[in-house]
Amino acid sequence: MSKKAKTINKSHLIAVLLILIPAFAPPGLVMAAERESPSAQDSSNKYFKIHVVDRQTGRGVPLVELRTTNNARYFTDSNGIVAYYEPGLMDREVFFFVESHGYEFPKDGFGMNGTRLKTSPGGSAVIKIDRLNIAERLYRVTGQGIYRDSILTGSPVPLKNPVLNGQVMGQDSVFTCIYHGRLFWMWGDTGRPSYPLGHFAMAGAVSDLPGQGGLDPSVGVDLEYYVAADGFSRPVCPMKEPGLVWLDGLLTVKDNDGRQRMVAKLARLKNLGEVLERGLVVFNDQTESFEPLVRSGVEFLPYSDSSHAFSVNAEGRKYYYFATPFPLAVRMRVRAEWNDVIDANHYEVLTALESKKSPARRPPRLDVGESQTPYRWVRFDELTGGDTSANNSIIESLKQEKKDANLFDIETGKKIYPHNGSVYFNDYRQRWVAIFVQQFGESSFLGEVWYAEADTPVGPWAYAGKIATHNKYSFYNPKQHPFFDKEGGREIFFEGTYTFTFSGSLENATPRYDYNQIMYRLNLDDPRLALPVAVYQVRDELVGWANSVLPTRNYLLRDGVEKTNKWDFVESIPFYAVEPMRAHGDLVPIYADKGQAIKLTVKRPNPSAEPLFYALPSSGLESENSCIVSLYEYSNTDTEQCLYSTDPARRQKGWIRAGTPLCRVWKAPPGPLLLDSKAKPTAAD
Repeated sequence: MSKKAKTINKSHLIAVLLILIPAFAPPGLVMAAERESPSAQDSSNKYFKIHVVDRQTGRGVPLVELRTTNNARYFTDSNGIVAYYEPGLMDREVFFFVESHGYEFPKDGFGMNGTRLKTSPGGSAVIKIDRLNIAERLYRVTGQGIYRDSILTGSPVPLKNPVLNGQVMGQDSVFTCIYHGRLFWMWGDTGRPSYPLGHFAMAGAVSDLPGQGGLDPSVGVDLEYYVAADGFSRPVCPMKEPGLVWLDGLLTVKDNDGRQRMVAKLARLKNLGEVLERGLVVFNDQTESFEPLVRSGVEFLPYSDSSHAFSVNAEGRKYYYFATPFPLAVRMRVRAEWNDVIDANHYEVLTALESKKSPARRPPRLDVGESQTPYRWVRFDELTGGDTSANNSIIESLKQEKKDANLFDIETGKKIYPHNGSVYFNDYRQRWVAIFVQQFGESSFLGEVWYAEADTPVGPWAYAGKIATHNKYSFYNPKQHPFFDKEGGREIFFEGTYTFTFSGSLENATPRYDYNQIMYRLNLDDPRLALPVAVYQVRDELVGWANSVLPTRNYLLRDGVEKTNKWDFVESIPFYAVEPMRAHGDLVPIYADKGQAIKLTVKRPNPSAEPLFYALPSSGLESENSCIVSLYEYSNTDTEQCLYSTDPARRQKGWIRAGTPLCRVWKAPPGPLLLDSKAKPTAAD
């Protein structure tokens, strides 16, 4: 991965300017008004109101570009409104090209994606566009002018501060957690209206939770920023030493006195490519700022970037797991105890590296198969043997071990590099859900957002569906908000940083939206999210003649493994298929006939039998998706037992392959298949 990509979550501006230009703007500037003014209401009749709505839902669509034939560009606000006023172009027909990331307006007879409107002052028009994205764009969370055009046209808005809040013009990458009953928000670099440079030591805000005084997440978020005397968002992690400050891995834990504390991982940087120190900071409730807790060298934890923490119950103990980025994979955890959280040696990594110090109890292997280098949870000090001089080499080895953590596009079978994102348990799907951005995407370098599921937090992650695209524009560091879930998790919400950086150009930067956070909603009932799930090959037993016990193999989905408590008997994941509740289209049911041997069949073995899974029919057009393969039955000549494989040339003594495939399925991806079956969800973080 390029050095450029690794540093995107450190700063949006060139760090060396901090040395040359004061961080604070010249004094004496008047703070801009943050609420609707009477004059704005009085002048609303001069504007022609253009309302762009989603044809499917009727809701206004933010971030839609309307462009005239002389290339004047206008963008809808969070209500989907453009307040149009152009001297010389009022009270006449004006053609508007209509364009938006992941949405489409029909072409006319000449191939033009646009429409002609009569621009009458005080009048209005509605433009309906079609959503191509699976995810629905809702509103902008940060920055100036969130509801600018709504205010200008006298339209209702949901926010207390609809046009300027905390004097924030732009903000990088969001982190959240619930702290003292409210939602705490934290962002990176933050821009101001009075000068090109803002501050670079993390901004903060709080909001009420939905149902506890907060807005419905489908409507918006009323942020209460921590501000300085001049009204501008202030740094919540000021440091005496110079440099950029970046925090991540935000979590809460009780200290030794029983007080809830909020802790984050610290990185202080000289510039975008040079780290000065790492460590931990803790929030001071009196000063409402983070303060150093643990200070270290340039390397501190086994994975330098912690991204987002989420709580897990593992064997009766609460842990925090971390979805570490570059590429995204859940490979680090720590017990949710004060003395563990503040000690880097107590952090554990999921690795095949050998320990230099024997643990008191050898942890179980978490990879599926017969690898000679099994994956286990290992404490950092066990990897280094307590020798801090070995930290750097261990950290580099862990980075190399994780570099091939890829997923695959369910539509094309192409490999996806998951750059960064978040992982949380979803109650509706009863699975762990990842929302992440792809690096090296087709439409943009860092703008294509994907959805994936796994049976445990560490995996097996295999297939993903694209849910949002941003053409030649970045949407990096997306984060799901599990505390916003609706209808038991059927609807989920996520946001990310929308910016031209890394994927576009300054000349095409979107006014007001650029370098800000945008919220999306995702309906998990969408059939396009019916991803194939792991089918487990499990060691089992059958009672034969005269009560003899015969060893056999069974094939189960996650629910079946859970119900029979067979996680410790999983031998492999030979293929992936669609679970019955997600069956769609031309898929065919596959049953498990439990006679003298477990046999998979397309024929219903008895009237009460339910399908084990759904798959593609064995005959049909050849798929261009290289991940879709035929599934073959192999039978044992002595025992009549059956096993199933996607390998058409499997060679094993005593086993014969059927002449034709049973069906077509999705193959198991290469690399270690990781399972942490002891990890169970806790309350939302």
